[in-house]
Amino acid sequence: MESTGKSSNVARGATRLGIIGGGQLAKMTALSALQLGCDVIVLERKPDSPAARLATHSIVGDWNDPAKLLELATQVDVVSIENEFLDTKALAILESSGHKLFPRTATLSLIQDKFIQKKTLAKAGLPVPPFAAVANQIELLKQAAKFGWPLVLKTRRNGYDGKGNFTLRSEADIPRAWETLGGGRNELYVEAFCPFERELAIIITRSADGRVAEYPVAETVQRDHICHLVTAPANISPEIAKRAAEKGRHAIEAIGGIGSFGVEMFLTVNGEILVNELAPRVHNSGHYTIEACVCSQFENHARAVLGWPLGSTEMCAPAAAMVNLLGATDGPGDPLGLDNALAVAGAHVHIYGKAHSARGRKMGHVTALGITAAEAIATAERAAQKIMFGKP
Repeated sequence: MESTGKSSNVARGATRLGIIGGGQLAKMTALSALQLGCDVIVLERKPDSPAARLATHSIVGDWNDPAKLLELATQVDVVSIENEFLDTKALAILESSGHKLFPRTATLSLIQDKFIQKKTLAKAGLPVPPFAAVANQIELLKQAAKFGWPLVLKTRRNGYDGKGNFTLRSEADIPRAWETLGGGRNELYVEAFCPFERELAIIITRSADGRVAEYPVAETVQRDHICHLVTAPANISPEIAKRAAEKGRHAIEAIGGIGSFGVEMFLTVNGEILVNELAPRVHNSGHYTIEACVCSQFENHARAVLGWPLGSTEMCAPAAAMVNLLGATDGPGDPLGLDNALAVAGAHVHIYGKAHSARGRKMGHVTALGITAAEAIATAERAAQKIMFGKP
Protein backbone atom coordinates (compact mmCIF):
# COMPACT_ATOMS: atom_id res chain seq x y z
CA MET A 1 0.00 0.00 0.00
CA GLU A 2 1.41 3.41 -0.91
CA SER A 3 1.77 5.93 1.87
CA THR A 4 -0.64 8.86 2.01
CA GLY A 5 1.53 10.63 4.55
CA LYS A 6 -1.32 10.63 7.10
CA SER A 7 -1.70 7.14 8.50
CA SER A 8 -0.89 3.49 7.90
CA ASN A 9 -2.26 0.09 8.68
CA VAL A 10 0.66 -0.82 10.96
CA ALA A 11 -0.40 -2.53 14.15
CA ARG A 12 0.86 -0.34 16.99
CA GLY A 13 1.20 -3.24 19.39
CA ALA A 14 3.71 -5.08 17.22
CA THR A 15 7.46 -4.56 16.97
CA ARG A 16 7.97 -2.45 13.86
CA LEU A 17 10.99 -2.73 11.56
CA GLY A 18 11.64 -0.15 8.85
CA ILE A 19 13.81 -1.01 5.84
CA ILE A 20 15.28 1.54 3.44
CA GLY A 21 15.16 -0.16 0.05
CA GLY A 22 12.72 -2.68 -1.38
CA GLY A 23 14.79 -5.21 -3.34
CA GLN A 24 15.41 -8.88 -2.74
CA LEU A 25 17.52 -8.33 0.37
CA ALA A 26 14.74 -6.33 1.97
CA LYS A 27 12.22 -8.96 0.87
CA MET A 28 14.10 -11.83 2.51
CA THR A 29 14.70 -9.76 5.65
CA ALA A 30 11.00 -8.89 5.76
CA LEU A 31 10.05 -12.57 5.50
CA SER A 32 12.15 -13.34 8.57
CA ALA A 33 10.85 -10.36 10.52
CA LEU A 34 7.24 -11.20 9.69
CA GLN A 35 7.85 -14.73 10.94
CA LEU A 36 8.88 -13.23 14.28
CA GLY A 37 5.63 -11.25 14.49
CA CYS A 38 7.02 -7.91 13.35
CA ASP A 39 5.35 -5.33 11.20
CA VAL A 40 7.58 -4.24 8.34
CA ILE A 41 7.52 -0.87 6.57
CA VAL A 42 9.56 -0.39 3.40
CA LEU A 43 10.75 2.86 1.83
CA GLU A 44 11.40 2.41 -1.90
CA ARG A 45 11.48 4.71 -4.91
CA LYS A 46 9.01 2.62 -6.91
CA PRO A 47 5.69 1.20 -5.67
CA ASP A 48 6.06 -2.30 -7.15
CA SER A 49 9.21 -3.57 -5.43
CA PRO A 50 9.84 -7.16 -4.27
CA ALA A 51 9.71 -6.21 -0.58
CA ALA A 52 6.67 -3.95 -0.93
CA ARG A 53 4.59 -6.99 -1.87
CA LEU A 54 5.26 -8.40 1.61
CA ALA A 55 5.49 -5.30 3.75
CA THR A 56 2.75 -4.37 6.19
CA HIS A 57 3.00 -0.90 4.73
CA SER A 58 5.03 0.73 1.96
CA ILE A 59 6.24 4.30 1.55
CA VAL A 60 7.10 5.45 -1.96
CA GLY A 61 9.81 8.08 -2.13
CA ASP A 62 13.47 8.94 -2.47
CA TRP A 63 15.79 7.13 -0.04
CA ASN A 64 17.78 10.34 0.40
CA ASP A 65 14.82 12.63 1.09
CA PRO A 66 15.00 13.54 4.81
CA ALA A 67 11.22 14.03 4.91
CA LYS A 68 10.59 10.52 3.59
CA LEU A 69 13.21 9.04 5.92
CA LEU A 70 11.54 10.72 8.90
CA GLU A 71 8.14 9.52 7.70
CA LEU A 72 9.52 5.99 7.82
CA ALA A 73 11.32 6.40 11.14
CA THR A 74 8.32 7.84 12.97
CA GLN A 75 6.29 4.72 12.16
CA VAL A 76 8.80 2.10 13.34
CA ASP A 77 10.94 1.10 16.31
CA VAL A 78 14.14 0.55 14.33
CA VAL A 79 15.30 1.49 10.83
CA SER A 80 17.71 -0.67 8.83
CA ILE A 81 19.01 -0.67 5.26
CA GLU A 82 19.31 -3.09 2.36
CA ASN A 83 22.04 -1.21 0.47
CA GLU A 84 24.91 1.14 1.25
CA PHE A 85 24.30 3.65 -1.57
CA LEU A 86 22.62 6.17 0.69
CA ASP A 87 23.28 9.76 1.72
CA THR A 88 24.70 9.55 5.24
CA LYS A 89 23.92 13.25 5.84
CA ALA A 90 20.24 12.52 5.28
CA LEU A 91 20.43 9.39 7.43
CA ALA A 92 22.13 11.32 10.22
CA ILE A 93 18.94 13.36 10.60
CA LEU A 94 17.22 10.20 11.84
CA GLU A 95 19.83 9.67 14.54
CA SER A 96 19.85 13.34 15.58
CA SER A 97 16.06 13.14 15.87
CA GLY A 98 16.36 10.24 18.32
CA HIS A 99 15.47 7.36 15.97
CA LYS A 100 17.32 4.06 16.00
CA LEU A 101 19.26 3.30 12.81
CA PHE A 102 21.36 0.15 12.30
CA PRO A 103 23.95 0.09 10.96
CA ARG A 104 24.76 3.56 12.23
CA THR A 105 25.84 6.38 9.95
CA ALA A 106 29.30 6.26 11.56
CA THR A 107 29.63 2.69 10.30
CA LEU A 108 28.35 3.52 6.82
CA SER A 109 30.77 6.45 6.54
CA LEU A 110 33.66 4.00 6.98
CA ILE A 111 32.38 1.64 4.30
CA GLN A 112 30.73 3.64 1.50
CA ASP A 113 34.02 5.03 0.19
CA LYS A 114 36.07 1.90 -0.52
CA PHE A 115 39.35 3.77 -0.21
CA ILE A 116 38.37 4.90 3.30
CA GLN A 117 37.16 1.34 3.96
CA LYS A 118 40.58 -0.04 3.04
CA LYS A 119 42.31 2.57 5.21
CA THR A 120 40.05 1.67 8.14
CA LEU A 121 40.77 -2.04 7.79
CA ALA A 122 44.52 -1.47 7.46
CA LYS A 123 44.52 0.82 10.49
CA ALA A 124 42.80 -1.96 12.46
CA GLY A 125 45.69 -4.28 11.59
CA LEU A 126 43.81 -6.34 9.03
CA PRO A 127 45.70 -7.51 5.93
CA VAL A 128 44.46 -5.94 2.68
CA PRO A 129 45.89 -5.78 -0.86
CA PRO A 130 48.22 -2.78 -1.36
CA PHE A 131 46.19 0.27 -2.45
CA ALA A 132 46.50 3.98 -3.16
CA ALA A 133 44.31 6.90 -4.21
CA VAL A 134 44.95 8.26 -7.74
CA ALA A 135 43.86 11.70 -8.92
CA ASN A 136 45.04 11.44 -12.52
CA GLN A 137 46.58 9.09 -15.07
CA ILE A 138 50.13 10.12 -14.18
CA GLU A 139 49.60 9.07 -10.57
CA LEU A 140 48.06 5.84 -11.80
CA LEU A 141 51.16 5.11 -13.87
CA LYS A 142 53.38 5.79 -10.85
CA GLN A 143 51.40 3.33 -8.74
CA ALA A 144 51.64 0.77 -11.55
CA ALA A 145 55.41 1.05 -11.37
CA LYS A 146 55.15 0.44 -7.62
CA PHE A 147 52.57 -2.38 -7.61
CA GLY A 148 53.40 -4.01 -10.97
CA TRP A 149 51.06 -5.35 -13.63
CA PRO A 150 48.27 -6.35 -13.62
CA LEU A 151 46.50 -4.01 -11.20
CA VAL A 152 42.91 -3.01 -10.55
CA LEU A 153 41.45 0.48 -10.88
CA LYS A 154 38.26 1.03 -8.87
CA THR A 155 35.69 3.72 -8.19
CA ARG A 156 35.69 4.72 -4.55
CA ARG A 157 31.88 4.78 -4.37
CA ASN A 158 28.83 2.96 -5.75
CA GLY A 159 30.60 -0.04 -7.28
CA TYR A 160 29.08 -3.54 -7.08
CA ASP A 161 28.99 -6.82 -9.04
CA GLY A 162 32.08 -5.81 -11.00
CA LYS A 163 30.65 -2.40 -11.89
CA GLY A 164 33.25 0.23 -11.05
CA ASN A 165 36.25 -2.09 -11.51
CA PHE A 166 38.75 -2.29 -14.36
CA THR A 167 41.72 -4.67 -14.51
CA LEU A 168 44.71 -3.14 -16.28
CA ARG A 169 47.20 -5.47 -17.94
CA SER A 170 49.61 -2.83 -19.23
CA GLU A 171 50.17 0.90 -19.58
CA ALA A 172 48.15 0.80 -22.81
CA ASP A 173 44.98 0.07 -20.78
CA ILE A 174 45.21 3.24 -18.69
CA PRO A 175 43.34 5.70 -20.98
CA ARG A 176 40.43 3.33 -21.57
CA ALA A 177 40.20 2.37 -17.89
CA TRP A 178 40.28 6.02 -16.82
CA GLU A 179 37.52 6.94 -19.27
CA THR A 180 35.38 3.89 -18.47
CA LEU A 181 35.36 4.63 -14.72
CA GLY A 182 34.85 8.35 -15.17
CA GLY A 183 38.24 9.52 -13.95
CA GLY A 184 38.16 13.25 -13.30
CA ARG A 185 34.44 13.07 -12.43
CA ASN A 186 34.58 10.14 -10.02
CA GLU A 187 37.15 9.60 -7.28
CA LEU A 188 39.25 6.50 -8.07
CA TYR A 189 41.81 4.35 -6.33
CA VAL A 190 44.06 1.51 -7.39
CA GLU A 191 44.82 -1.88 -5.84
CA ALA A 192 47.57 -4.35 -6.51
CA PHE A 193 46.17 -7.43 -8.25
CA CYS A 194 45.85 -10.34 -5.82
CA PRO A 195 46.71 -13.74 -7.36
CA PHE A 196 44.33 -15.56 -5.05
CA GLU A 197 43.94 -19.32 -4.81
CA ARG A 198 40.24 -18.97 -3.97
CA GLU A 199 37.71 -16.41 -2.76
CA LEU A 200 36.17 -16.78 0.68
CA ALA A 201 33.27 -15.04 2.39
CA ILE A 202 31.68 -15.04 5.80
CA ILE A 203 28.54 -13.54 7.28
CA ILE A 204 29.06 -11.94 10.68
CA THR A 205 26.06 -10.80 12.74
CA ARG A 206 26.79 -8.42 15.61
CA SER A 207 24.42 -7.00 18.22
CA ALA A 208 24.59 -3.55 19.80
CA ASP A 209 25.94 -5.11 23.02
CA GLY A 210 28.80 -6.79 21.16
CA ARG A 211 27.41 -10.30 20.86
CA VAL A 212 28.60 -11.95 17.65
CA ALA A 213 27.26 -14.84 15.56
CA GLU A 214 29.65 -16.25 12.95
CA TYR A 215 28.41 -18.28 10.00
CA PRO A 216 30.55 -20.95 8.30
CA VAL A 217 33.27 -19.64 6.01
CA ALA A 218 32.00 -20.14 2.46
CA GLU A 219 33.73 -20.24 -0.91
CA THR A 220 32.46 -18.04 -3.73
CA VAL A 221 32.97 -18.42 -7.47
CA GLN A 222 32.52 -15.37 -9.68
CA ARG A 223 31.41 -15.39 -13.30
CA ASP A 224 31.74 -12.11 -15.24
CA HIS A 225 32.43 -10.36 -11.91
CA ILE A 226 29.07 -11.53 -10.47
CA CYS A 227 28.79 -14.21 -7.83
CA HIS A 228 27.72 -17.44 -9.55
CA LEU A 229 28.21 -20.14 -6.91
CA VAL A 230 28.56 -20.27 -3.13
CA THR A 231 29.47 -23.45 -1.27
CA ALA A 232 29.50 -23.86 2.50
CA PRO A 233 31.51 -24.77 4.35
CA ALA A 234 34.51 -23.87 2.18
CA ASN A 235 36.88 -26.70 1.33
CA ILE A 236 39.70 -25.35 3.50
CA SER A 237 41.54 -26.55 6.57
CA PRO A 238 40.08 -25.88 10.04
CA GLU A 239 43.07 -23.63 10.75
CA ILE A 240 42.41 -21.45 7.70
CA ALA A 241 38.68 -21.36 8.47
CA LYS A 242 39.44 -20.22 12.02
CA ARG A 243 41.74 -17.44 10.81
CA ALA A 244 39.20 -16.29 8.21
CA ALA A 245 36.43 -16.14 10.82
CA GLU A 246 38.67 -14.19 13.18
CA LYS A 247 39.46 -11.66 10.47
CA GLY A 248 35.79 -11.32 9.57
CA ARG A 249 34.82 -10.68 13.19
CA HIS A 250 37.71 -8.24 13.65
CA ALA A 251 36.66 -6.31 10.53
CA ILE A 252 33.06 -5.86 11.69
CA GLU A 253 34.17 -4.87 15.18
CA ALA A 254 36.55 -2.29 13.64
CA ILE A 255 33.65 -0.47 11.98
CA GLY A 256 31.24 -0.86 14.89
CA GLY A 257 28.86 -2.92 12.78
CA ILE A 258 25.39 -3.83 14.07
CA GLY A 259 23.37 -6.37 12.08
CA SER A 260 24.43 -8.96 9.50
CA PHE A 261 27.45 -8.06 7.37
CA GLY A 262 29.21 -9.75 4.48
CA VAL A 263 33.01 -10.00 4.53
CA GLU A 264 34.77 -11.00 1.30
CA MET A 265 38.34 -12.31 1.47
CA PHE A 266 41.12 -13.66 -0.73
CA LEU A 267 43.02 -16.83 0.16
CA THR A 268 46.45 -16.74 -1.48
CA VAL A 269 48.49 -19.73 -2.61
CA ASN A 270 50.76 -19.37 0.42
CA GLY A 271 47.82 -19.47 2.84
CA GLU A 272 47.59 -15.73 3.53
CA ILE A 273 44.09 -14.28 4.00
CA LEU A 274 43.45 -10.74 2.75
CA VAL A 275 40.25 -8.81 3.43
CA ASN A 276 38.85 -7.65 0.08
CA GLU A 277 35.59 -5.87 0.84
CA LEU A 278 32.82 -5.39 3.40
CA ALA A 279 29.08 -5.07 2.84
CA PRO A 280 27.12 -3.35 5.66
CA ARG A 281 24.06 -5.54 5.16
CA VAL A 282 22.88 -9.07 4.51
CA HIS A 283 24.88 -10.42 1.59
CA ASN A 284 24.56 -12.62 -1.49
CA SER A 285 27.18 -15.03 -0.11
CA GLY A 286 24.86 -15.79 2.81
CA HIS A 287 21.65 -16.64 0.96
CA TYR A 288 22.35 -20.34 1.50
CA THR A 289 21.72 -19.83 5.23
CA ILE A 290 17.94 -19.74 4.69
CA GLU A 291 17.82 -23.51 4.21
CA ALA A 292 21.26 -24.53 5.46
CA CYS A 293 21.46 -22.94 8.92
CA VAL A 294 19.28 -23.08 12.02
CA CYS A 295 18.90 -19.29 11.90
CA SER A 296 19.42 -17.47 8.59
CA GLN A 297 21.47 -14.31 8.10
CA PHE A 298 18.18 -12.47 7.55
CA GLU A 299 16.57 -13.60 10.78
CA ASN A 300 19.73 -12.88 12.73
CA HIS A 301 19.90 -9.42 11.17
CA ALA A 302 16.37 -8.70 12.40
CA ARG A 303 17.24 -10.10 15.83
CA ALA A 304 20.41 -7.99 16.07
CA VAL A 305 18.90 -4.63 15.08
CA LEU A 306 15.85 -5.20 17.30
CA GLY A 307 18.01 -6.11 20.29
CA TRP A 308 16.91 -9.73 20.54
CA PRO A 309 19.11 -12.79 21.25
CA LEU A 310 21.00 -14.09 18.21
CA GLY A 311 20.12 -17.49 16.79
CA SER A 312 22.31 -20.50 16.06
CA THR A 313 24.43 -20.44 12.89
CA GLU A 314 24.90 -24.21 12.94
CA MET A 315 24.40 -25.92 9.60
CA CYS A 316 21.51 -28.36 9.15
CA ALA A 317 23.44 -30.53 6.68
CA PRO A 318 27.12 -31.29 6.01
CA ALA A 319 27.21 -29.11 2.87
CA ALA A 320 25.20 -26.49 1.01
CA ALA A 321 25.42 -24.78 -2.36
CA MET A 322 23.74 -21.71 -3.81
CA VAL A 323 23.57 -20.72 -7.48
CA ASN A 324 22.47 -17.23 -8.51
CA LEU A 325 19.79 -16.86 -11.17
CA LEU A 326 20.62 -13.98 -13.49
CA GLY A 327 18.70 -12.31 -16.27
CA ALA A 328 19.75 -13.54 -19.70
CA THR A 329 18.23 -10.67 -21.69
CA ASP A 330 15.98 -7.66 -21.25
CA GLY A 331 12.36 -8.64 -20.85
CA PRO A 332 9.65 -9.52 -18.35
CA GLY A 333 10.71 -10.65 -14.90
CA ASP A 334 8.65 -13.84 -14.94
CA PRO A 335 10.77 -17.02 -14.79
CA LEU A 336 10.60 -19.40 -17.74
CA GLY A 337 10.95 -23.07 -16.87
CA LEU A 338 10.06 -22.72 -13.20
CA ASP A 339 7.96 -25.88 -13.23
CA ASN A 340 10.94 -27.89 -14.51
CA ALA A 341 13.20 -26.46 -11.81
CA LEU A 342 10.68 -27.28 -9.10
CA ALA A 343 10.71 -30.90 -10.28
CA VAL A 344 14.38 -31.22 -9.22
CA ALA A 345 14.33 -33.04 -5.90
CA GLY A 346 16.19 -31.23 -3.14
CA ALA A 347 16.35 -27.87 -4.91
CA HIS A 348 15.03 -24.78 -3.08
CA VAL A 349 14.05 -22.14 -5.63
CA HIS A 350 13.81 -18.46 -4.68
CA ILE A 351 12.32 -16.02 -7.20
CA TYR A 352 12.72 -12.37 -6.21
CA GLY A 353 9.66 -11.03 -8.03
CA LYS A 354 11.34 -8.25 -9.99
CA ALA A 355 9.14 -6.83 -12.72
CA HIS A 356 11.87 -6.68 -15.37
CA SER A 357 14.82 -8.83 -16.36
CA ALA A 358 18.13 -7.42 -17.64
CA ARG A 359 21.30 -9.18 -18.63
CA GLY A 360 23.26 -9.99 -15.47
CA ARG A 361 20.55 -8.78 -13.11
CA LYS A 362 20.01 -10.95 -10.03
CA MET A 363 16.52 -12.42 -10.39
CA GLY A 364 16.62 -15.29 -7.90
CA HIS A 365 18.72 -18.11 -6.53
CA VAL A 366 18.64 -21.86 -5.94
CA THR A 367 19.94 -23.57 -2.81
CA ALA A 368 20.55 -27.27 -2.22
CA LEU A 369 21.86 -29.29 0.71
CA GLY A 370 23.93 -32.44 0.51
CA ILE A 371 26.18 -34.91 2.21
CA THR A 372 29.01 -33.48 0.11
CA ALA A 373 29.59 -30.15 -1.61
CA ALA A 374 29.62 -31.91 -4.99
CA GLU A 375 26.17 -33.37 -4.34
CA ALA A 376 24.74 -30.00 -3.28
CA ILE A 377 26.31 -28.19 -6.24
CA ALA A 378 24.97 -30.75 -8.71
CA THR A 379 21.41 -30.39 -7.41
CA ALA A 380 21.47 -26.59 -7.31
CA GLU A 381 22.99 -26.24 -10.78
CA ARG A 382 20.59 -28.80 -12.29
CA ALA A 383 17.62 -26.72 -11.13
CA ALA A 384 19.22 -23.38 -12.02
CA GLN A 385 19.88 -24.50 -15.59
CA LYS A 386 16.15 -25.06 -16.14
CA ILE A 387 15.18 -21.43 -15.38
CA MET A 388 15.55 -18.44 -17.70
CA PHE A 389 14.69 -14.76 -17.29
CA GLY A 390 14.17 -12.49 -20.26
CA LYS A 391 13.07 -13.06 -23.80
CA PRO A 392 13.71 -16.62 -25.06
